[in-house]
Amino acid sequence: MKYEGEVRVPVEIKMPKWGMMMKEARIIQWFKKEGDIVKKGEPLVEAEAEKIVNAIEAPVSGKIIKIIAKEGEIYPVGATLGLISPKEE
Repeated sequence: MKYEGEVRVPVEIKMPKWGMMMKEARIIQWFKKEGDIVKKGEPLVEAEAEKIVNAIEAPVSGKIIKIIAKEGEIYPVGATLGLISPKEE
């Protein structure tokens, strides 16, 4: 159901925890840029932790409205890396 003037709350792209000992990871590269349309599960960004390099996937389908995390910088588990405006259902 859609209401007149409805506001969509952006969904955060978070740094996941891939192992029990993982505390942080370095952003290697973004596969997408601000303004790109993405589908849920699509790889967005590559990150490197101590023992693994992996892609972080889109938590929802929608449009990337803000990239916060910079390539080459280290972010803790749970950090907000970017924002997606969810696709209208």
